[in-house]
Amino acid sequence: MPRPANRLRIIGGRWRGSRIVFPPLAAIRPSPDRVRETLFNWLQQPIVGARCLDLFAGSGALGLEALSRGAAHVTFVDREPQVGRHLKQTLERLGSRDATVVVEDAQRFLLRPPQPFDIVFLDPPFDSAVLEAVGSRLQQGWLAPSAYIYVECPADRTVATLPAQWGVQRTKSAGQVGYHLLRASDPAKEVSP
Repeated sequence: MPRPANRLRIIGGRWRGSRIVFPPLAAIRPSPDRVRETLFNWLQQPIVGARCLDLFAGSGALGLEALSRGAAHVTFVDREPQVGRHLKQTLERLGSRDATVVVEDAQRFLLRPPQPFDIVFLDPPFDSAVLEAVGSRLQQGWLAPSAYIYVECPADRTVATLPAQWGVQRTKSAGQVGYHLLRASDPAKEVSP
């Protein structure tokens, strides 16, 4: 029997197996279990103690998985008030105080004074065309040196429009989903001797 469309489970870490029910909004498309498992295998070392930004939070799957696996803090951003309420309730139920929930459009959020993050999750709605603009804004102080940027998009879309300073570390696809782990170059390492 297929599971309801607005449910997911955390697949690793301290909350492994916890079930999450999220608002049944059409725009929410959580990362599939297989994709999340691969992503967090890639991030196994860097996730511990990391400050993360889940910029199009939706179900919260990526940020919650990060917290479960040892991230120091996650900032969840989503423009839907219903999503914000769900995330706050879920974090309260799980007993997590290591998170901030912001109800705001992602691009507007990035107009705030920047704070650097070690890992940024970018999983916008598939029909949107915001990745290029968001990538450009993230370059303005939102990324810690050598930060990781995770991008999930339709499998037939390229990440070539993202900032040139982001090197592709890993890339895979699963069905209609393309997922990519990129890494920002560390400006300190680029200085000539």
